Amino acid sequence: MIADADALAEVTAAFAAGRGPVAVDAERASGYRYGQRAYLVQLRREGAGSALIDPVACPDLSGLGAAISDVEWVLHAATQDLPCLREIGMVPTRIFDTELAGRLAGFPRVGLGAMVENVLGFVLEKGHSAVDWSTRPLPEPWLRYAALDVELLVDLRDALEKELDRQGKLEWARQEFDAIASAPPPEPRKDPWRRTSGMHKVRRRRQLAVVRELWQTRDRIAQRRDVSPGKVLGDAAIVEAALALPVNAHALAALNGFGRVNRRQVEQWQVAVDRARGLSESQLPQPGQPVTGPPPPRAWADKDPAAAARLTAARAAVTALAERLNMPQENLITPDTVRRVCWEPPAPVDAESVAAALAGHGARPWQVEQVTPVLVTALTQSVS
Repeated sequence: MIADADALAEVTAAFAAGRGPVAVDAERASGYRYGQRAYLVQLRREGAGSALIDPVACPDLSGLGAAISDVEWVLHAATQDLPCLREIGMVPTRIFDTELAGRLAGFPRVGLGAMVENVLGFVLEKGHSAVDWSTRPLPEPWLRYAALDVELLVDLRDALEKELDRQGKLEWARQEFDAIASAPPPEPRKDPWRRTSGMHKVRRRRQLAVVRELWQTRDRIAQRRDVSPGKVLGDAAIVEAALALPVNAHALAALNGFGRVNRRQVEQWQVAVDRARGLSESQLPQPGQPVTGPPPPRAWADKDPAAAARLTAARAAVTALAERLNMPQENLITPDTVRRVCWEPPAPVDAESVAAALAGHGARPWQVEQVTPVLVTALTQSVS
């Protein structure tokens, strides 16, 4: 494993001098450590061989990233790895995503192992995908497993490119890859505490405040300890405390999820509960998040029956088209885009205005071309 500046410089030079696309993968320690940082980076390129790089020992890989920035990077499920690669200075300008290519080509199983087996006929060694990659030193079997993730990635890319070309979908895939490579970093999620599992049980604003205080306290502790927040306190315990609104540490300790916590920690959680209990009405969070788009589809029939009819017709049309094109519906067009167009259809409902509406919601040119005709038909038929 590459773990010092001299070895990294050699790898950088070798990969800069290599030929063809570069296969790239990253391993994180989800469920073990705080955040989604990379704990191992794997690369392979013809003429350079394979390299396993330790981004803990070599936290700045911007030099390597720059050396291969004009090369096509081959990744599997690129949107999962690109954020942690960006953190260490590795940002591609062109990509080929083998998972997304598999989806567009209509493969029923698009995990890397399934794709390699179905397309190339090889069976990859399994068994270490969910290990703690922050472990040091990494065991040799784990390193071998990690190296295999990039061993055949370029071969898989080449085979999928031929299949997409055969199906007439290669340009579609290129547009999708370009959209991923050029997408800006995502904005931080607003009120991330609202994604606590089991939140649907929490209805009262005071209870919501307890969830918020416990979640934020847990997040600070997890970040300080560099452990997964779930290892500090489970979501179920947070929701349990919010529903019970315990008045003291003794009552809190009696709740599920707190019984095995030591007394000092229980008192720490109770302080967070007490903060929520002491807030004024104006300081309490509002139920639900502000809705920027259409309401949930289940409410359409009551709020706007005509819009509900448009959505039903549009969904059926898009589903039928996705089946004809042999790809998942969500890769043909996002369900959110269909909902937005159906809730506020353009006027007039014709090919030009529907195409403009789809493009305005971020649809790629190939999606606009394929979806516009069926949406125009669905929207006009639902009106008549």
